[in-house]
Amino acid sequence: MAYGTLAVDTVQSSTAGTPTQFNDGNGVQVGTLCRAWVNFNGISGSVAIRSSFNVSSVTRNSTGDYTVTMTNALSDANYSYSVAIGFTSPADYMLTPLLNTATGYTEVVPTTTTFRFLSGLNYATGAYRDPKYVNVSVFR
Repeated sequence: MAYGTLAVDTVQSSTAGTPTQFNDGNGVQVGTLCRAWVNFNGISGSVAIRSSFNVSSVTRNSTGDYTVTMTNALSDANYSYSVAIGFTSPADYMLTPLLNTATGYTEVVPTTTTFRFLSGLNYATGAYRDPKYVNVSVFR
């Protein structure tokens, strides 16, 4: 089999609503593209999306507690999302529990369009913090 470079401007799935996928030489799916991502400022109630793809909004439910809403629904809620956070001072905590039923929070099951996460847990105090930099990616 010859290997080469494919140079195109647009890759499009042949079926509407179906993500483009990558297959190996045997036709077995080995991956897909990122389905949604967002970079936002989560400080003190004024959530500001810096840039995003397939994310219509981010809601701050309470300190360090956010809900991300995707513009286009995924086929089911069996996706994976990753969260990376950063604060303005190196003394701040940077642990990100993705879904926490401890400390009085009720489990929130992801849907095809939304998911919720907590950020900036300080184990010493049990308090959450609002991060200045939040980066989220969704894969399915």
